[in-house]
Amino acid sequence: MKLHKPLFPNLLLLSLILFLTACGGASQSTAGQSWNASPAPAYTEPPAPSSTPQPTPLPTPTPFPEYDITLMMVGDNLMHMGIVRSGQQEDGSYDYRMLFEGISPQLQSADLKIINQETILGGNDLGFSGFPYFNSPTEVGDAIAAAGFNIVLHASNHAADQKLQGLENCVAFWQEQHPEVMMLGICGETASAEITASDSDPSAAWQMDKSGIGYMTVKGITFAVLNYTYGPNMEVLPSSLMGHLNLLCDYDRQSGQLDFTHLNPQVTEDIALAKENADIVIVCPHWGTEYVTSPSSYQQEFALQMTEAGADVILGTHPHVIQPVEWVQAENGNRALCFYSLGNYVSTQKDGICMLEAMAWITFHVTEDRVYIEPEQTGAIPLVCQYTSGPVRFEGVYLLQDYTEEQAAQHGIRSYGGVNLHLSDLQKWSDEILGDAVFYWED
Repeated sequence: MKLHKPLFPNLLLLSLILFLTACGGASQSTAGQSWNASPAPAYTEPPAPSSTPQPTPLPTPTPFPEYDITLMMVGDNLMHMGIVRSGQQEDGSYDYRMLFEGISPQLQSADLKIINQETILGGNDLGFSGFPYFNSPTEVGDAIAAAGFNIVLHASNHAADQKLQGLENCVAFWQEQHPEVMMLGICGETASAEITASDSDPSAAWQMDKSGIGYMTVKGITFAVLNYTYGPNMEVLPSSLMGHLNLLCDYDRQSGQLDFTHLNPQVTEDIALAKENADIVIVCPHWGTEYVTSPSSYQQEFALQMTEAGADVILGTHPHVIQPVEWVQAENGNRALCFYSLGNYVSTQKDGICMLEAMAWITFHVTEDRVYIEPEQTGAIPLVCQYTSGPVRFEGVYLLQDYTEEQAAQHGIRSYGGVNLHLSDLQKWSDEILGDAVFYWED
């Protein structure tokens, strides 16, 4: 196919020139416009890609750091004269730190450390004496404090052995010499006042209210500790002792006649008050029948009443032998762990079973919303008190689990008490009385 040349080429050329001229004019009059005659926008950053807004994530809550608080308690620190003389040094001074060397690991591990000081520290100027009217050196108290005990109990049947003077001397000793230790059970001239450890020792975290209830705060948990005795080896309470000794049993407020069959209503009132102010309530009664390894009906009834009132733990002393450990269940739903008797801690008694003792070991587990006793880490650690004879002197306190037949064969009770003590006897008594409550210490 041929391409045809256009007709009238000059005319076409002229038309083309006229057309281009017209276009050039249009372009000049509309400078800066695009082909569609829209104004060119100024330069801007391109918009960010559109997206749906996301909520800010909430921080993951930190789990509550659960932890344990431990309590240990030993029984009667019964300072017979053989024990008193054991602490006498060559220069005539007295030192009783050796009494607690055998339980040093437990003292170092526990948070609350309690001892029942059976005999009154009535003042060295009154002279030292043993049964039946004890007076023990104040150096015993120094050793208790040095060992790390932070609670000492003095409501015992021997609290008034040196009458009111000895009792007040004892109170003054603790307040003046060891304010870091919370002393319970007896009151001196400050009986109607509220005592706070921080008055003389800012580091001591305890206080005592006007009712004689002690409060100790450990790791953010407040423990109330109460201490009572059935009586002061009297059937009639002298008026001079009223208000100075915490009584477990009821008594006539006029005559002072003691009623050993009924619980002092002040006890349950105190427990109820303590329950309002503390997380855990611990009651330490001096009660029971001496040398009997099972609790009396009165112990059981009193334990039930104290549990109903709000006691969480009951730690008993006085019988000089160990008694069972059991849970007490009240009808109102309250429940308490009761150690009916821990027996002695030190003594030179002549009955073989009196050499078997118990240390209460209780583990409280703290969660975000409650505190409870951890049964797997709670129980009674059996102990043995060892003394020599010729002369009678304290030797040591040992864990039964570490005690040997050789030690039993050398025990001073064989000649002093005429008792052929054997390791198997101690193990048998421990199994029969404490049963599943036995707790074995692990280093």
